[in-house]
Amino acid sequence: MKRLGYACLTKTLDNVTSSSSLSYTNYLKNENKLQKLDEVIISNLEDLEKIIDYNIANDIHFYRLSSKIIPLATHKDVEFDYIDKYQNFYDRIGEKIKKSNMRVDFHPDQFCVLNSTNKDVVENSFRILEYHYNILEALKIEDKVIILHVGSNVFGKKQSIARFINNFEKLPSHIKECIVIENDDKVFNILDCLEISTKINIPIVLDVHHHNCNNPNINLYDYIDRIFKTWKKKPKIHFSSPKNKTKKDFRSHHDYINAEDFTEFILKTQKYDFDIMIEAKAKDEALFKLVRQLKYKENFKFIDETSFEV
Repeated sequence: MKRLGYACLTKTLDNVTSSSSLSYTNYLKNENKLQKLDEVIISNLEDLEKIIDYNIANDIHFYRLSSKIIPLATHKDVEFDYIDKYQNFYDRIGEKIKKSNMRVDFHPDQFCVLNSTNKDVVENSFRILEYHYNILEALKIEDKVIILHVGSNVFGKKQSIARFINNFEKLPSHIKECIVIENDDKVFNILDCLEISTKINIPIVLDVHHHNCNNPNINLYDYIDRIFKTWKKKPKIHFSSPKNKTKKDFRSHHDYINAEDFTEFILKTQKYDFDIMIEAKAKDEALFKLVRQLKYKENFKFIDETSFEV
């Protein structure tokens, strides 16, 4: 069985977001700094619970948590309790995730660069990873996954991969166990990720669109088996469609998914069992539009609103 998911924001729920922000500048300007921060955090956690409830009501079993749930949590000059004070929220949300058998993960933003040549960036990346782990732990998520790109290409691929591995080995073991790497759309392709995975035994999230952007004559289907075998549990992939198929806009994500391209990929990989994160600007709307299109195809048998067999 394959399950479809979406990332962070729902387009269906009005004025609901678990990503409300508070910049460091605005934090400093505010006379009641911690009170303002508290208000934003509570708003994000309340809305996260609404999103989880929405997912459950709509048979969505795969969801990417927003990294912005707790503003300023990784800022080196701001210290506050973002776990114990809000544990009642984490307990309630985490229990709903567990009872519904929802798979969740994190994908930190571009500021998390584990192989940077700048030690301050690396230290900040360590803080970012610790933060993501702490939220997953507070939610009592057993299958903890934090997805990273390999990162910087300063001094070339060979040295960049070596820096990634070297800094990965410096991470605490509880964080190392969560890390999954993803092929990117410009530099580090699936062969680079397989090289890293072989050396430090971490799973690979295949991003199909990134592969299509960055595949120097690599036949993806020659490597699918090896990629999926990097997982000790059910693999997951990312799927998106290009904004258009011209060279200029090919890397950019479309609002929706090209159902024909999706179908072709699924039929070529039908013997494998994996979950699919839909990375489209229309978020859950893109997911449900894809479902409506797939239901007309004879090869797809839907188990519920977002899960299917081929």
